[in-house]
Amino acid sequence: MFLDVHTHAFHPKIASKVLQQLESHYGISPVGEGVVEDLLPRAKRAGLDGVVVHCAATAAAQVVPANAFAVELQRHHPEVVAFGTVHPEYQDWEHQLDRLRAAGIRGLKLHPEFRGFRLDDPRLLPIIEAAQDDFVFMCHIGDKLPPAENPSCPYKLAALLDAFPRARFIAAHLGGYLHWKYALEALVGREVWMDTSSSLSFIDDATLRAIFDRHDREHILFGSDYPLFDPADECHRLQRRLDLSDGEIEVLLSSAATLLGLNGHTNATAPSA
Repeated sequence: MFLDVHTHAFHPKIASKVLQQLESHYGISPVGEGVVEDLLPRAKRAGLDGVVVHCAATAAAQVVPANAFAVELQRHHPEVVAFGTVHPEYQDWEHQLDRLRAAGIRGLKLHPEFRGFRLDDPRLLPIIEAAQDDFVFMCHIGDKLPPAENPSCPYKLAALLDAFPRARFIAAHLGGYLHWKYALEALVGREVWMDTSSSLSFIDDATLRAIFDRHDREHILFGSDYPLFDPADECHRLQRRLDLSDGEIEVLLSSAATLLGLNGHTNATAPSA
């Protein structure tokens, strides 16, 4: 099963506002409308069987509606694997984990930059402890600030890997957006998954090659970060920049399904560069 492991889709009422915020923060003009009805045709054109859509609450008060939206997305769209959300300031997180388990949600998105906490916040520890056997954690890593000041960085995730050796973490953006030299020090070669989202237009060739050469290929997952980038464009860019064979690109497209326990599905045709 071929998946884009890192996409976003928003409720139509807020999609345009969120796109404006993303463009303002990252300086990237989104390619899509930010709604699932725009995302799924793009995924199909990219030769994908499905997408992982991440729903994140930017405040504790948004945890319940964000998780409700994730559950509804997955319920109504068989191509969607939705990730829910938690927030360390939300008190009733145990009930939310039960709710997501019952709905068949397989993962949780942690996005410290936009959500007012740090990845080393001690309030996260009991949540990870309780969720680690049932959920995969997608962690936004990196951004413009250096590691000590950054709410997330490769070193903070490395500390969580040490604390929770059986937990399954995905380090978004090849281990850290604008933090790739730190990812090479702290994460590459460890038992952690990385996705390719929001990296290929910014990372230099030598660092990109070093990450791919030193990290287990089955722990590198294809991600586009739609609506910032189009899945087909990103897949072609990835294949061209690393001169990957069709077989190598298929590993990157299919490893997320293995991680999420979605094997046994028929793969679509992988796009060619």
